Amino acid sequence: MSLRAATSLVALHDVSFATPDGRPLLDHIDLAFGAERTGLVGRNGVGKSTLLKIITGEALPSGGAVSRAGRIGLLCQIVQPLPGEIVADALGIAADLARLGRLESGLGTDEDFAEADWTLETRLAEALAAVDLAGLDPARQMDRLSGGQRTRLGLAALLLAEPDLILLDEPTNNLDADGRATVGRILAGWKKGAIVVSHDRALLRDMDRIVELSTLGARIYGGNYDLYAERKSAERANAVRDLDLAKAEAKATERRIQASVERQQKRDGRGAKNRAKNDQPKILLDAKRDRSERTAGALGQRAERQRQEAAEWLADAEAEVERVETLALRLPTTGLPAGRIVLTFEKVDFAYPGQPAMIRDFSLTITGPERIALIGANGAGKSTLLRLAAGNLEQTGSIVQRPVTSAMLGQNVDFLDPALSIVENFRRLNPDASLNHAHAVLARFLYRNQAALKPVHALSGGEMLRAGLACVLGGATPPGLLILDEPTNHLDLDSIAAIEAALREFDGALLIASHDEDFLEAIGIGRRIAFPLTRADAGAAGAFPA
Repeated sequence: MSLRAATSLVALHDVSFATPDGRPLLDHIDLAFGAERTGLVGRNGVGKSTLLKIITGEALPSGGAVSRAGRIGLLCQIVQPLPGEIVADALGIAADLARLGRLESGLGTDEDFAEADWTLETRLAEALAAVDLAGLDPARQMDRLSGGQRTRLGLAALLLAEPDLILLDEPTNNLDADGRATVGRILAGWKKGAIVVSHDRALLRDMDRIVELSTLGARIYGGNYDLYAERKSAERANAVRDLDLAKAEAKATERRIQASVERQQKRDGRGAKNRAKNDQPKILLDAKRDRSERTAGALGQRAERQRQEAAEWLADAEAEVERVETLALRLPTTGLPAGRIVLTFEKVDFAYPGQPAMIRDFSLTITGPERIALIGANGAGKSTLLRLAAGNLEQTGSIVQRPVTSAMLGQNVDFLDPALSIVENFRRLNPDASLNHAHAVLARFLYRNQAALKPVHALSGGEMLRAGLACVLGGATPPGLLILDEPTNHLDLDSIAAIEAALREFDGALLIASHDEDFLEAIGIGRRIAFPLTRADAGAAGAFPA
């Protein structure tokens, strides 16, 4: 589809946007969206959610214009429900259902008859069934629904409204495998326009095209995520090659300029000697001097032009590398032996007060640098088991042995103090570390110089995870067992790639809960434990090969 296709539902013309403090966020963006599924990707904080708000009209651009030719529906990232809000309110049908209720009870007015939507109840049932919420009571309080159920309900609201273009902002965050499959199924059957902001690679594989937003603008990639990733890999290699060539050319330019200057200086020296001899007519000597000065001026102008051209080439090459460069983390070695037991559960039981047992008669042994994934539905006990493994929860009458040090990074990396800077957190968690050592470690995790002074509360999800890894792995004795709970939630694609690359090289043991199959495959998971655990398989940890 052409950028200015006549069938565009939304078109952005030279759109710019700046934050309230004046920081440019979007700069001269030209994009058009029609009846295709577009995946919108880019690093966190680059302006993806803002772009969606500009498309809906919730935010106004500081420059440019937006044209709209259809109705737009938006699924936001999870927000807290309003006090007293019920399902019907969230679906936007409370008044319509109340009208039908009055009519069915014989209390309806002529206006009710005129405005009644007699298909609503059927369409509601179909929409709820489509998102696996069949039979959900429209009068149910929203605060009694889980985050995943609220996301599903938001999808049902879009199905009911039937807009021409739907905007989904991180729709699979906080969803388990079934929830992710539901989102994918709805998008696969959506025949109108869709813009999906996501880092879910499985979902992005179902897109018709990918648009990447960066500090350098927007770039369109035809095809799905796999084609996008292939082109990005080629671009990265080309960008690095071009940068090397630009650096080499800049050095060669300086050498040529220096050689020209030295040759001119030699000629000027000979001219000065001739004038000192005074054996030539003055008019001839003055002419030679004037010619020499003009030549030197011309050489200076040419040198400046060559420097400018080389500098522009170098700046363009550096900008391109910045656009495609992936973060690179270097994790320290743990030296964990292959036969060392790192964690043992012996017939562990656990129940929260007043609730039935979530874990019963569970046994597990992790040996050496083994990599184990916990998979299954939300609420089935995966996070509870991780907290038991880390010693953050206590159990009664059960044995959990931890022969090696371990560290757990929860979804919010909550062991970091948000009021402190990254380097202050590092020294709080590693009290024997000097300031120089702390900065050296943080530099390996891409927090160099002033970046290490950034307060934790100002970090994005990816930055938070990186800071947490630095704090737990950068001490004098890195943990032999790393425990991660949904580490890719809220990360952008570049950050996910960086974490994957780092964990592939990690020589300690890993125990991870995740719904991201691409992530689990990339880090080399060897065993999986399926939840919910049953008595029949708990003794064997419900485990099966990856």
